Amino acid sequence: MDMPKGKVIITVAVNGAFVTKDMNPAVPYTPEEVAKDAYECCSEGAAIIHIHGREEDGKPTGSKDYFAKTFELIRKKCDIITNATTGGGSNLTIEERVKCLEAMPEIASLNMGSMLRTTGAGAGTPWINKPEDIEAWAKRMKELGIKPEMECYSQAMFTDVENLIKKNLIEPPYSLNFVMGMKYQGAVNATPDYLMSMKQLMPKDAMFNVTAVGAAQLPITTMGMLIGGNARVGLEDNIFYKKGQLAKSNAELVARTVRLAKELNLEPCTPDEARSIMGVKKFSY
Repeated sequence: MDMPKGKVIITVAVNGAFVTKDMNPAVPYTPEEVAKDAYECCSEGAAIIHIHGREEDGKPTGSKDYFAKTFELIRKKCDIITNATTGGGSNLTIEERVKCLEAMPEIASLNMGSMLRTTGAGAGTPWINKPEDIEAWAKRMKELGIKPEMECYSQAMFTDVENLIKKNLIEPPYSLNFVMGMKYQGAVNATPDYLMSMKQLMPKDAMFNVTAVGAAQLPITTMGMLIGGNARVGLEDNIFYKKGQLAKSNAELVARTVRLAKELNLEPCTPDEARSIMGVKKFSY
């Protein structure tokens, strides 16, 4: 399922669990910093903001209060769609990772399989997402009216997507996010061949977003737009604007992708247009 002709949805992933202000001072931690980025990115053309909870020292948190305060501050500034992570951070328990659902994001990420971190401080850390847990989280999101964004790090994870469809735990149009280039055993590289393979194998009635890590962010998200998908950019996935030059802000990365989209005769969706296309319920905070 491709996007409506001439349209694209741009997501900005502003902070993640691993990037820090030591890596790039523009990475937002606090609700106030995230809300500021939300406004700036929405003004540049982003329709969705993907958020990780972070303490003031940068440590990941799954606190309901963090997300509730962040959503409230965002809504005072702009209408961007809120998307909360249930991936959290390696320091969080499974129960802590899904606390954000209680704050009622409009979309929540839903990792579709287990992996093993291979580099950095978290090397050797397993990222466990068992089928029964995936089902339970999808069921809870459906009860709350939250749209699941299914994070697929490889083609193998489509098995769990198909399981949710078969059990009627998710509703069409299904939202997939192809996450490529992560340093995990169980994740595919960010290459054109892998991207095309994932598009060809994805389920019927699904739309897709493309996330690519590091230097691959720019070319692979652009390719994703060319083949009927959507694009995710932001400091969670890439802290550089170009080789050797740190991005000044999340908004700078969004602005570049908006320019590229328009050169490709694609018009970035407004938040309300994106809600309509994706079947996302608008919540009041």
